[in-house]
Amino acid sequence: MSTIGRRAVDVAVTEIGEVGVGMLGYAFMGKAHTNAYRTLSYMAWPPPLLPKLMTIAGREAEAVSGAALRYGYESWTTDWRELVADPRIQLFDNVGPNSLHAEPTIAAARNGKHVLCEKPLGRTADESLEIWQEVEATGVKHMCAFNYRFVPAIRMARDMIQAGELGDIRHFRGRYLQDWGDDPSLDTWRFHPDEAGSGALGDLAAHVIDLARFLVGEIATVSASARTFISGRQVDDAVGALADFDNGAAGSIEATRLALGHRNGLHWEINGTKASLAFDLERLNELEIYRADGDRGFTTVKVSEPDMPFWSWWWPPGHMIGWEHTFVHEIHHLLTAIAEDSDVAPYGATFEDGYRAAEVCDAILRSAESGERQPVRR
Repeated sequence: MSTIGRRAVDVAVTEIGEVGVGMLGYAFMGKAHTNAYRTLSYMAWPPPLLPKLMTIAGREAEAVSGAALRYGYESWTTDWRELVADPRIQLFDNVGPNSLHAEPTIAAARNGKHVLCEKPLGRTADESLEIWQEVEATGVKHMCAFNYRFVPAIRMARDMIQAGELGDIRHFRGRYLQDWGDDPSLDTWRFHPDEAGSGALGDLAAHVIDLARFLVGEIATVSASARTFISGRQVDDAVGALADFDNGAAGSIEATRLALGHRNGLHWEINGTKASLAFDLERLNELEIYRADGDRGFTTVKVSEPDMPFWSWWWPPGHMIGWEHTFVHEIHHLLTAIAEDSDVAPYGATFEDGYRAAEVCDAILRSAESGERQPVRR
């Protein structure tokens, strides 16, 4: 590159500005989030802020040092307290186990850092409420990482619902089915209540609950059951709930990690007085639409045209994107809120949304334990 060309690039980057990123956690979600920071830096050009990967933290020195090298972080540490105190970091990204969501996230916010925290926000509704209130009081931007809000088809569905194209909503049906938990020898933190809080409920049903709130509205009451099938396991393997929404709609929510043959089966359907919508995550570039004013059946719409949500960053029509791109959209949204001092809500899930989802989860457990319909506390 010529000297003139190099200078033009330097000026462009200087005008964009940087944000120092510190991450707690380095495994599955650490890889997904880091990929998003690196990808949006050049695909969503110009980015609202240019992410600079500063420090990554984790409990195992060998593993976290290897992750720092592989992902491109400048440094690593086994003490998250060093990370949240580092003045070079303006955004703290918490992808650690659920038991490490509260203390590090609150500490980072108190140090003036914007915060992104994986779902569920806390192990219980009470813990989630504490995180939300403590972080909100600091004035930093905060987002709970419900990434499915940033699937183009789901954003298109919300726009259609908000525009009144479905009429009055009557039904929501959502289920999240996986099969990886059907192994009694598994002993990850996700199967320990002190680290995870719950099982399939917080891991999978929380996503369904957030989408139900995002698309339909607040849930008023639930009648639920929870089952544990693997001997010795102390968290739920499967949950199911019937829900009543504030707006009168009826709903059902199901989640399990023992549905053999389902690798990542998130499905939902919404029925209104004018139209119905259906979505399958394993076909995430498609939205099924039925309109009562003439359709003879559901029509499959490819959500991949240039004027559809998020598509301006990607490929020509029909060249599909994948699961990992939802994190690009999500983190770009948060960086925009930081750069422009704009609201994370309603499209991004704030920590209040994380708390509201946790309240529904707790109501499901109360109902499962009592055998009675339970209200969702506000």
